[in-house]
Amino acid sequence: MAETEREIEVKFYVRHPGEVELRLRELKAQLIQPRTHEINLRFDDLRNTLRNSFCVLRLRRDNQARLTYKGAGTTEEGGILNRREIEFVVEDFEKARELLEALGYRVVAFYEKFRAIYQLRETLVMLDELPFGCFVEIEGGDAETIRAAARLLGLEWSAAVQAGYLTLFEKVAPAFGLDSSQLSFSAFGGMRVTEEDLGVRAADQN
Repeated sequence: MAETEREIEVKFYVRHPGEVELRLRELKAQLIQPRTHEINLRFDDLRNTLRNSFCVLRLRRDNQARLTYKGAGTTEEGGILNRREIEFVVEDFEKARELLEALGYRVVAFYEKFRAIYQLRETLVMLDELPFGCFVEIEGGDAETIRAAARLLGLEWSAAVQAGYLTLFEKVAPAFGLDSSQLSFSAFGGMRVTEEDLGVRAADQN
């Protein structure tokens, strides 16, 4: 059965993800998913209807394959994103891709990352490594719960990142001569992207 809920989350750029993970362990957070490689495909139609409506249709493969729809959201105080999300597991990643393409959708972006997931009290904390940097995402039932988790992890709330990963990548891709639809580790080939390039500020700088 599909899972339909509100996605309420905030994202932080961090310089020292290992220290954040150490803090999670000190807080006795439960490891839900060890560091896992993810492949993500973003779909849209020829008119980019989904993107123009601020919606997302994504097929992801990590230790399972999942199909996700995200509706247009609202950004609340502090950069918290609140939007409808429908996500469910699919049996076959390639067959799901074929189905979406048969329905008229096409892959408009590929991106990959490594992700570990911890449960910290009433929140999920995702430690993400992307080709252009490391981030912490915190999901919870409401803004105050997420804010409390950020405090426990020593993350500066005012440094919350307002943009999604693909939006950040599209911002820096031209400067590095990269295809904005191919966010892969191999494409970066060891190139270093700074906070200034991304237009973000590290939440763990103090």
